[in-house]
Amino acid sequence: MTDPAFPFIALNPYPDYDAAAMVERSREFAAWLDKRRTVRDYDPEPVPREVIESCIRAAGTAPSGANRQPWHFVAVSDPTTKSKIREAAEVEERAFYDGRAPQAWLDALAPLGTDSNKPFLEVAPWLIAVFLEKQGIDAERRTIKNYYSPESVGIAVGFLLGALHNAGLATLTHTPSPMGFLRDILQRPKNERAYLLIVTGKPAPDTQVPDIQRKPLTDIATFVETKSST
Repeated sequence: MTDPAFPFIALNPYPDYDAAAMVERSREFAAWLDKRRTVRDYDPEPVPREVIESCIRAAGTAPSGANRQPWHFVAVSDPTTKSKIREAAEVEERAFYDGRAPQAWLDALAPLGTDSNKPFLEVAPWLIAVFLEKQGIDAERRTIKNYYSPESVGIAVGFLLGALHNAGLATLTHTPSPMGFLRDILQRPKNERAYLLIVTGKPAPDTQVPDIQRKPLTDIATFVETKSST
C-alpha cells in the first residue's frame, strides 16, 4: 500500500478549455459512451494483453477512500481457467434460475433473454475478475483498515468499463451469486472477496442486443442552480 505520509506536489495544470470546448467535449464523450452495450456474443479473436493492461491502469486511477485503492484485478485469458470459471458460475446460475431467484426478478430478466448458460465465459478472449480488499496489507505485512471499499471499487469498475469501451472492446458485467469460487479458482488471499466478473473482447460479427433505451436526463438528474436576479 502507499505510504500514508506522502508529500504534496503541484497539480499538473488541466487543459484550459473555454466554455464552448467543454460543452463540445462533454457531448462527444456522452455520445460515445451511449454506444456502449452489454454483449453476450463474442469473437474469440485474441486481444493483446497490453490493451487490457492499459485499461486496468486507467481503472487504477479511480478515487478511493483514504487512497487505500482497495481493488485487485485478475485478467484471465487461459482457456483452462476460463472453463473452470464457466463451470463454477453455471452451477450458481442454475440454482438462481431454478429456484433461488424470486419470480419478480426472473420476470424482469425475461425480456433480455438471459438464462443459466454462459458460453461467453469461454469464448471471450479475456475475463477480468475484480476483487475488493476488505482489509489492506501494508509494507510490513500488517493488516490495515480500508474505507468505503465498495464505493471505491465500484468507481474503479466504471473507469474500467469506459476504458475497455474506448479501446473498442465490448463488455458484460457478470455477478453470479455467491462468487466465492472466483477466489478459490484464482487463488486470491482471504482479505479479498470477489466483487464482479467482466467479460470483454470484440463482439461476434452477428451480435444482436436488446433494443433498450436509456432514461432521459430529466429522469436521472436534478439541477439546483443559483437563480438569476431580474
